[in-house]
Amino acid sequence: MKIHICEDAKTLGMKAAEETARLLIQVIEQQGNARLLVSTGASQFTLFEALVGLPVAWEKVEMFHLDEYVGMSEDHPASFIRYLKERFTSKVPLKAAHFLNTADVAAMIGRATAEIRKAPVDVGLIGIGENAHIAFNDPPADFQDTAAYKIVQLDEACRRQQLREGWFASMDDVPQTALTMTVHQIMLCRKIISAVPYRVKAEAILRTLTAPDITEEVPATMLRGHADWTLYLDKESASLLEGVELP
Repeated sequence: MKIHICEDAKTLGMKAAEETARLLIQVIEQQGNARLLVSTGASQFTLFEALVGLPVAWEKVEMFHLDEYVGMSEDHPASFIRYLKERFTSKVPLKAAHFLNTADVAAMIGRATAEIRKAPVDVGLIGIGENAHIAFNDPPADFQDTAAYKIVQLDEACRRQQLREGWFASMDDVPQTALTMTVHQIMLCRKIISAVPYRVKAEAILRTLTAPDITEEVPATMLRGHADWTLYLDKESASLLEGVELP
């Protein structure tokens, strides 16, 4: 585990993007192509802003994403497909973009599983939620499920985060179910980079880094067990760590 604390969210995004680009370039040089897994949400804005301007051979990169609300229309402002098209896939010429369209969830799980398991994901950009979830694996997360994707019920803390970030007009509008990549599948990424800015994430970061054990009650603690995990924080998200002894 490596931790970098940056001055602000913009610097964090640039530093995380630069490492991502460096790794993708290295992988492409070694094997001719690369596979990238990406997160969405407000915390990833500065990362994508920086990443699309970096000199990666994007035509050799396949993109996968982590999750989507069940039954979400791509036209909805909260759609993660829409988010990625607006901020990433419309700006770089990817080899392929594997979106999670949840109109037919069972069929989507089959297709997404087949694609993600064709080869390892080289770089996973994995955010951490305010409730310390990774993807939509809310606490208590299932660390034993070996499927690649599954349908989950979203907890209230997760749904309130989506409301606060401005994706929905009211709690009644926030979906209760989502399709998510499992914790098991996330951990199969060769390299994981987490970009986690802003004060609203400080408590989740504290819990992720100081829980005495890896625990399903704090899903992001599982990242501590990954062989190659780098965490990028800004001063706000790291604000509760001063003087804290990490395990």
